[in-house]
Amino acid sequence: MSNPYAPPRAAVQDIVNETARASAAERSARLGASLLDGLVILGMVYAPFFVGMLLGGGLHGAGADGGGAMIGVGFALATVGFIVWCTITVRYMQRNGQSIGKKIVGIKVVRTNGEPATFGRVFWLRNFVNGAIGMIPFYAFVDLLFIFGESRQCLHDKIADTVVVNA
Repeated sequence: MSNPYAPPRAAVQDIVNETARASAAERSARLGASLLDGLVILGMVYAPFFVGMLLGGGLHGAGADGGGAMIGVGFALATVGFIVWCTITVRYMQRNGQSIGKKIVGIKVVRTNGEPATFGRVFWLRNFVNGAIGMIPFYAFVDLLFIFGESRQCLHDKIADTVVVNA
């Protein structure tokens, strides 16, 4: 007679989603996408700000009225660039889990089980929570080093239960 209170004796095996792992994006593709995203931000947000300041002499100590006005123009141009960048990025992320750089390189963010990652998961867990944790000294460096693991997941990927794969 078997004991009804005994633990189950079923064999348990870890199930690995080979589809997500087999098509994991190369580390160089992730680096390229990150660099491209940085260049896009530079071109759409920071460059307009500095161009506005340089044209108005804001960096060279122009008069109070001219310099202040051009700093305002620089902020306005940067704000417009930021809004455009946000609109494009949100649209790409909602459609296919891609930032602008990821779209150019041909990679995307998905859940570890292969399902599409929701925008909320990507925004809140991969970006917001990771940014808050990023205030801890050396966290960004440690986050980066995790990409050299077998799963090629950085800490922010593990937090959000996501993986970056070829699109």
